[in-house]
Amino acid sequence: MPFGYCIGHITVDDPDAYRAYAEKDPATIALYGGEYLVRGGQSDVKEGDFPGARTVVIRFPSFEAANAWYHGAEYSAIRPIREAVASGALMIVEGV
Repeated sequence: MPFGYCIGHITVDDPDAYRAYAEKDPATIALYGGEYLVRGGQSDVKEGDFPGARTVVIRFPSFEAANAWYHGAEYSAIRPIREAVASGALMIVEGV
């Protein structure tokens, strides 16, 4: 079965307030079998314009599991924190 990936390009506007989200997010991901593959770190854009300064890639056991995490009660409870202090783009894709 193909994996599901959550890919985000995020710009954090308030790092102090974002910390409250970042501390809670890993537990919600683990509940759905997800794991971080990329969580910030150095990047070097070679082509085009990316909508955020920070890249996050999370792998889930399936596309369905990734969507279940995003729409689940646990992540829905903390998503407003991220939305209030960061901007960018987020998508879920199916892959190998």
